[in-house]
Amino acid sequence: MVSLFDLFKIGIGPSSSHTVGPMRAAGDFAATLPGTVARLRVTLYGSLAWTGKGHATDRAVILGLAGLRPDTVEKTQADACIERATAEHRLSLNGADITFDPQVDVVFDYETPATFHPNTMQFEALDAAGAQLACQRVCSVGGGFVVAEEQLAQQAVPDEPPVPFDFVCARDLLVLTRQTGLSIAEVVLANEVALRPGHEVSAHISRIIEEMMGAVERGMHHEGVLPGKLAVRRRAPGLRKRLEADRFRNLRTAHEVMDWVSLFAIAVNEENAAGGRLVTAPTNGAAGVLPAVLRYYRTFCPDATKEGEQRFILTATAIGGLFKRNASISGAEVGCQGEVGVACSMAAGGLAAALGGGPEQIENAAEIGMEHHLGMTCDPVGGLVQIPCIERNAFGAVKAINAASLALRGDGSHHVSLDQVIATMKETGADMSSRYKETSQGGLAVCFPEC
Repeated sequence: MVSLFDLFKIGIGPSSSHTVGPMRAAGDFAATLPGTVARLRVTLYGSLAWTGKGHATDRAVILGLAGLRPDTVEKTQADACIERATAEHRLSLNGADITFDPQVDVVFDYETPATFHPNTMQFEALDAAGAQLACQRVCSVGGGFVVAEEQLAQQAVPDEPPVPFDFVCARDLLVLTRQTGLSIAEVVLANEVALRPGHEVSAHISRIIEEMMGAVERGMHHEGVLPGKLAVRRRAPGLRKRLEADRFRNLRTAHEVMDWVSLFAIAVNEENAAGGRLVTAPTNGAAGVLPAVLRYYRTFCPDATKEGEQRFILTATAIGGLFKRNASISGAEVGCQGEVGVACSMAAGGLAAALGGGPEQIENAAEIGMEHHLGMTCDPVGGLVQIPCIERNAFGAVKAINAASLALRGDGSHHVSLDQVIATMKETGADMSSRYKETSQGGLAVCFPEC
């Protein structure tokens, strides 16, 4: 079972696989090291090398080695750590200072193939004589999840704690709901409280929602230019001002609500691109979809309740877990269908649940959400999580609302199942050229003339 606590992580932008995962991996490696370490070296392979600079992977591993965590680090704290490493070539390792030059000790290896996963990194600890004290190779497999390369090589399946309602596919999940009379959200909640106290589960859901809504608000008000060579100016504050002005002038169009949804998604992903803190849902590159749809539910649905918001999150957990378990949520592995596509599917199912849909309608909504993202490439311009990523979240959110609406207008019966769509997404990702899987070597990334 993929837990709510695993699928919804709180971290810093701009990328869960290139920032949150590497930062966590670096911190875990550093915590095990002896006091005789004099130098550290990090080597990035595959997608981490090709788009690591634009995705701030070098920054993330430095912060992790210094003992900072993605869910608690403050921007000023992170900036100070990076500034010290860059200017003074010093890094705090488990309370002791060591020499660390980011230009030398973070290596972007563009030549060596990443054997088992395109997001592979190697951490080395050396003594004063240059002898290796420790070495670890780790893969960041999407959504901030980190797996030892050895485990991937052996295709080892980690042991999972027993839960009352285990399911491995959507068909199993629907059977469970029929047999027990429980909703999808209730099945997920029962599994979660079997693993930890109920008050911890409730607190985590509340924090997820709070962080999501906080990112929306910050993004709608923070102005300026996003970091990186593209010099992309934030659009969300201007969009908000124009929408508010139209409302006060009583210039209301039928599609205005969709403009607000787009604004919510863009706001979150501009925060992500700026390195702000947000919820990885299921990834940072797709982190605007679920908050935008949840904010739509809270703001524009007249019967919205806190219980509905909880159903939204719990149901989205079930759907995201199915994709994580049976396909992938890594853009470097299956393209953006595994990021924005999965986020759309999760949000569609979550919204259908919040609005009172039954299990079959929820499964239908999730299937529609992914079906129309199949084959979507991950081709970030300049290696930055900005173009087309920010706008793409807006369209993913609008599609999710449309998918939920269509499913709720029906009775849940449909020809293509969610399981079939997940299998198709996995196969399509395997067939997709690596140029379109977060390497910035194909698609828009090479057709954009200013780069």
